[in-house]
Amino acid sequence: MDRTNLTAPIEGDWVGLDLELPQAPRPGLRPEVANGNQVVLSQGPDAVLFAAVDDDRGGVEYSRTDHYRSPIAPLRTTEVRAVAEGGAPSWYARWAHRFADSLGSSPLGPLHEGRWVLSRQLVREGMTRTGGGPAREWRSRLLDDHPGGYIDWFTGSWGIMPLRQLPTPDDGRVKAYRKQAREGILPPVLLWWFSGLHCYAILDGHARLIAAIAENREPPVLVLFRAPSEEQTRAATDKALATYRGTMSILDGPHPVADRRGAARAASHLLAAQLHDLKVGYAPTRAWPMPPVRTPTR
Repeated sequence: MDRTNLTAPIEGDWVGLDLELPQAPRPGLRPEVANGNQVVLSQGPDAVLFAAVDDDRGGVEYSRTDHYRSPIAPLRTTEVRAVAEGGAPSWYARWAHRFADSLGSSPLGPLHEGRWVLSRQLVREGMTRTGGGPAREWRSRLLDDHPGGYIDWFTGSWGIMPLRQLPTPDDGRVKAYRKQAREGILPPVLLWWFSGLHCYAILDGHARLIAAIAENREPPVLVLFRAPSEEQTRAATDKALATYRGTMSILDGPHPVADRRGAARAASHLLAAQLHDLKVGYAPTRAWPMPPVRTPTR
């Protein structure tokens, strides 16, 4: 696995980790589809989640099995305390590399060949902004009906999907994480963008998320997602460069432009932002055909 740190185009702060994977077998955690609207999220030989998309594509009904296992090696308290600077870009970077280590070696994760990104930038579309602090906002986003529920794509998406039943705030692990949340050292929750359900699945950190909510604190998160293909990135890059060249040709033309230097600087910043967004844009989650059901022979 090749890794490259991604930084913001202007400030230069760490914003993500680019992961390039070579050809690999079918991942341990993978969506499998059949009949155009039947989805099974499988992990090894087990089914983690069943889903059925509405015929009108207006939503999806789902049901969990509680067979999910995290691909991330357990986080030790000594390790958590050794990663200083809670919440700083470098802190997120260290946890991203830690998670990448586990994802790259685990047979239970979703990684397959191609380019992936581990980013600390969560798309917040659909997050309720009604006051009450982070706890209320994150509770509104949790798809925590257990074992199953329904996602209405007309009225809400971008939810947070637990892959197993969430613990209670007085669970022993949650209590330990609540103390870390109060100290500002709670490790990030690892989310995975699952475009087939248009939501984020929790790969690791179910107890950490509940701890942050219980303490009414913004939970730190890292999001894993597939990046656009090389062909898609090249086409979008060519388009952005053509727009930039067109803008600069106007500024260099015979007609005077007020504050040409400021306009040129703005065009350069826009180009840098567009090229950065191409590196951290979400691509659809890959799915595999559902294996045929074999009937026993007599």
